[in-house]
Amino acid sequence: MIAVSDLVHASRSAPLFWDRLSRQRKLSVASAPHKPRPDLWPETGLHAAWLGHSTVLLKIDGFTIVTDPVLSRRVGLNFGPLTVGLKRLVAPALRAAELPRIDLILLSHAHMDHFDLPTLRALASKTTRVVTAARTIDLLRPRSYAGVDELSWGQTVRIGDISVRAFEVNHWGARMRSDTWRGFNGYLIETPRRRVLFGGDTAVTTSFRALRSTRRLDMAIMPIGAYNPWIRAHCTPEQALKMADDAGAHLVLPVHHQTFQLSSEPLYEPIERLSNALAQAPERLALQEIGQEVHPA
Repeated sequence: MIAVSDLVHASRSAPLFWDRLSRQRKLSVASAPHKPRPDLWPETGLHAAWLGHSTVLLKIDGFTIVTDPVLSRRVGLNFGPLTVGLKRLVAPALRAAELPRIDLILLSHAHMDHFDLPTLRALASKTTRVVTAARTIDLLRPRSYAGVDELSWGQTVRIGDISVRAFEVNHWGARMRSDTWRGFNGYLIETPRRRVLFGGDTAVTTSFRALRSTRRLDMAIMPIGAYNPWIRAHCTPEQALKMADDAGAHLVLPVHHQTFQLSSEPLYEPIERLSNALAQAPERLALQEIGQEVHPA
């Protein structure tokens, strides 16, 4: 439960947040520029669609995964049906009811723009597993899912032919000001034929080098926004590309931009900078706009 004192503290310690919240109040939420069609995806191969922010719908040889699902109109403090927080700039490319059956929800950390309780309740199913960071299970309703696994760095869970390994990133996990003990992860997803990296949220770090293998890394889902002025917690687009390169990734699927105004850089600057960084290899940029799909060979 969120205490009133937490809200008061937030108003005093984050004036930029509250000023932005006030200015966003009258803004309309734009429609996503594209609408993916996961109902047309085959049961074999790798398929992905960016639904907005850090939410990516994956299908790997018939197994469906959604990363950090945030489909609400706002993210922030939940008071019953009311959420006090930042409004989306762009609606999610798919609503919860439009998603296919989800086999696995992958949660990188407890920040409200990654761990959205209304969305998680909408996706709750006895056929859906959840993998989350260490010491975050108390935020969930575990009995609403087929199972919930908390992972610390270096730990792995296997679900059928899918293995998920948590790895260290450069971020922090507190949901409120005092719960600094919560974990925060990136994840490596592996099947007999595919390897996909989900970077979660991270500032620049060398830890991605440990993911390089003789096996091909098909795709890296990397955060590229909210670096100005939060460079100690979030990487620049160029740093995101360097970390994907460190891991040996071919395709880069950029997330954590265009959806919420979390920082001061212009809305489209992150994707423009990443596109420029990949000017000599544009085929490595998996997509650029919310709702687009990618189907690596």
